[in-house]
Amino acid sequence: MECDLLDQSGQKISKITLSDAVFAREYNESLVHQIIVSCLANSRIGSRAQKNRAAVSYSTRKPWKQKGTGRARAGMRSSPLWRGGGRAFPSSPSENFHQKINKKMYRAAVSCVYSQLIREGRVTFVDRIDISVPKTKEFLKVVSALGFSSNGGSRLLIITAGYDENLDLSSRNIWYCDVLDSVLVDPVTLVNSANVLVTVSALKVLEGSLT
Repeated sequence: MECDLLDQSGQKISKITLSDAVFAREYNESLVHQIIVSCLANSRIGSRAQKNRAAVSYSTRKPWKQKGTGRARAGMRSSPLWRGGGRAFPSSPSENFHQKINKKMYRAAVSCVYSQLIREGRVTFVDRIDISVPKTKEFLKVVSALGFSSNGGSRLLIITAGYDENLDLSSRNIWYCDVLDSVLVDPVTLVNSANVLVTVSALKVLEGSLT
């Protein structure tokens, strides 16, 4: 598979050959869905906590006598039947939501997502992104030259190889744009991105990690 390679001014400079095993895979919706659900579940902190009837701060005094009132029997106000009482089966803050993901399944799902994005024309390849000074204005000039709106709207993901300080500092104030190292890109971010911009150096890392 071949795609156009642009420079950061938006001019076509050559063709780039992509790995069919990574970027021409048939889309497997059930596999991608399973991986997305697993990633979202594994990102849960599990910090929620509820009190049982022993942890609720209430007096242990019997609300009323056992018989003769015409009301139902009641032992204490911390009962799960009462408003404000403890939970009968409270959730624990140490609850584990982890779902195991096989490496081959993960790589296959990510490849499916990349392949589908390319088929839909939502991936752009650029030789490099060089920001000389860490200024948002300079970054927006590059984004506009590559054909992406500088006014926001569509979410843009820029995939690089390694950390670029100037690029990170000049782009972090743009709410609709994410700049990530190629090894940190996850399926959830890919699916949520309307457009993806990939540098040549990042492309080599992706092909090496997904094959």
